[in-house]
Amino acid sequence: MGLGFLIALEIAARGYGLPGPMTNQVKEVVLAPKSGPLLYASMALMMVVLTWRERFIAAGAAVGIDIAFFLVRWAVDAKMMFGNGALWVILACAVIAVTRRTGRERVLLLKGVGLGLLLVAGRKTGDTWLLITSKTRPQVLDQYVATADHALGNPSWLAGRIVEATGTVGEHVLDYVYIQLAVAAVIVALYQLRHVAAERRFPGHHLVRTFLVIGLLGPAIYMIFPVVGPIFAYGADGGHWAVADLWPNTPPPITAPHGMPFDEITPRNCMPSLHTAWATTIFIHSRRGPRVLRYAGTFWLIATLGATLGFGYHYGADIVAGVVFAFTIEAALRALDRGWDRSGIQLVGYGTAVFAALLVSYRYLSMEMAEYPWVFGPLVLLAMVSVVYGYMRTTKLWEPKAAPVRQPEPQPELV
Repeated sequence: MGLGFLIALEIAARGYGLPGPMTNQVKEVVLAPKSGPLLYASMALMMVVLTWRERFIAAGAAVGIDIAFFLVRWAVDAKMMFGNGALWVILACAVIAVTRRTGRERVLLLKGVGLGLLLVAGRKTGDTWLLITSKTRPQVLDQYVATADHALGNPSWLAGRIVEATGTVGEHVLDYVYIQLAVAAVIVALYQLRHVAAERRFPGHHLVRTFLVIGLLGPAIYMIFPVVGPIFAYGADGGHWAVADLWPNTPPPITAPHGMPFDEITPRNCMPSLHTAWATTIFIHSRRGPRVLRYAGTFWLIATLGATLGFGYHYGADIVAGVVFAFTIEAALRALDRGWDRSGIQLVGYGTAVFAALLVSYRYLSMEMAEYPWVFGPLVLLAMVSVVYGYMRTTKLWEPKAAPVRQPEPQPELV
């Protein structure tokens, strides 16, 4: 099924004269990768099934291969980027699993390889999805979302001015957090999967599953609700396609919204904010870790929100939708892992209904939301909070109860 989906995306991309996810991944075996840290993070995920000795050998081999690639690229003055070594090691482990392992050992190693390759394939699939949105959705709905965003106080405009005030240091920090979100997810996932090599099995549910499902389903919403973001629709980056150069200094006026044409390059990847959804799942899964991991999860969520809004990539309405989307997907996967019951169906159904209601409101009630912000603003936030509360309340009931220790009955004394 997954292979068929990749093939379909490959064919779709080829139809627009561009390489698809499979072609781009094959190229990175030799050519400079797009993201070296992501490939090494993927290799780290794969190595959870290896022994410590095997991990040192794999890491050393990856670094050695990358040094060789570096020297060749330096000699021919080619583009410099690391990561090929990590991909070679992952592929080598797949070959070893098929040729040198048997039984459960083969299955476990192939699962590790598959987990690592899935993270890389998810990135390539997302890039292709973004290409398809820009080519197939000539009209964008930014004016509707920007109008509805008045109910939330136009947070992107406020955050944009704050980021500008922090100078280059703040911008660089937020930019790094925004770009390396997948690496942060891998750090949390490595903690969750730390016992795989010893137990010789994967847990039923972990962060990578939610991460991949969000990346798979999210772009489908882009096709239904195409939005490019304030820095493009209302800022200098939009060029002559923008409504006006307003972001981040001047909030957009409240006028009757309508669909607007946009270029065939900019991805329509705003509604919902998948960066917010991914950062939210990192936050959720980091709650079970040690204190330093919990602090890191909190920091990554706050910094991601600052980046998505402060760089003008998203509206506040996108952020709310992204949080609801994340909690609904996480609830569905947890319910699937433990077995569907009434509480799981109700929780997922409620999250889905709230998410759909938000999209419908942004599209058809945007003027009312802008004209009555003190009514609709709290309602939107209350809807988001209700999904979060429902998730916390329901999943707490799903936690296994510790059985009380039964005290031995006193024995009668022998006279």
